[in-house]
Amino acid sequence: MIEVVIDSLRVSLTNQQRIVVLREVGRERYLPIWIGPYEAEAITIALQEIEVARPQTHDLLKNFLTSLNARLVRVEVSSLRDDVFYGNLVIETNGQIINIDSRPSDALALAVRAHVSILVSREVMDKAGVIPEENLQEPAEEQPKLPESKAPKEPASGSSEDRLSVFEDFLSNLELDDSSESGEDDEPDDDQDKS
Repeated sequence: MIEVVIDSLRVSLTNQQRIVVLREVGRERYLPIWIGPYEAEAITIALQEIEVARPQTHDLLKNFLTSLNARLVRVEVSSLRDDVFYGNLVIETNGQIINIDSRPSDALALAVRAHVSILVSREVMDKAGVIPEENLQEPAEEQPKLPESKAPKEPASGSSEDRLSVFEDFLSNLELDDSSESGEDDEPDDDQDKS
């Protein structure tokens, strides 16, 4: 297992989905995980130590564990199957270790409240981790080119093609009549002939 910390929470500009970015401790390798807006808010509240009037769901779970003399030891991102991350809560109670299946987003929201370690399996990090320096150092001409049939159907988020498609849609739906193209005013031609 590889220890990580929460590097940042991001919002996708294209669809408003949230991404939590985990960074490997001692290395510039990152693991982005899509999460829901409520879980993103719960993580943010805990990271920024915002006080809320009543306990939220993750506060309730932490209080529940404490009242049962159980202790959250760590949280894990244990596997990645079919583009879905799986998490695990490692809890110690009465001298026993119990593993509880959890969504990574809920596990992370609980981890920041309990101030425990976040671990990611080496397999998940090797499969989905990103090292920005390596990606930036590759010259564009060395990147593999996909044949038309295998090229992604949607442009990458934030690409110039994606940004300009809004204008293409606008221009294709714009109806121009002859008078506006020639610079004449909008009065009908037969009125001008009568005066």
